[in-house]
Amino acid sequence: QVQLVESGGGLVQAGGSLRLSCAASGRSFTNYAMGWFRQAPGKEREFVATTNSNGAATYYAVSVKGRFTISRDNAKNTVYLQMYRLQPEDTAVYYCAARTSSDGFSLKEYGPSYWGQGTQVTVSS
Repeated sequence: QVQLVESGGGLVQAGGSLRLSCAASGRSFTNYAMGWFRQAPGKEREFVATTNSNGAATYYAVSVKGRFTISRDNAKNTVYLQMYRLQPEDTAVYYCAARTSSDGFSLKEYGPSYWGQGTQVTVSS
């Protein structure tokens, strides 16, 4: 199985920035679609961003498009979520996710094969 470990969450003021990292263990990382989901208190877990196995294709939720960027470094088995101009509505637990297929669209539509433990992002107004 694959283990995913997120880091980089924290407390930030509105308008600020954070970069989340997700380190993956597993020999097939370069073949996996990777992405980020988030869950706010009392709400369903929602898609944020995904990318295909080589990082060439990306997908973003409308709510974050233009503010967040997903990227990956396959040599380091790591995926990132760079977040700019954070808003209080972005407050949530952010989860790294992986799917044992190369297509980031499939990860977005059908969900992951593996979840990370989550990292808290809190944006104050």
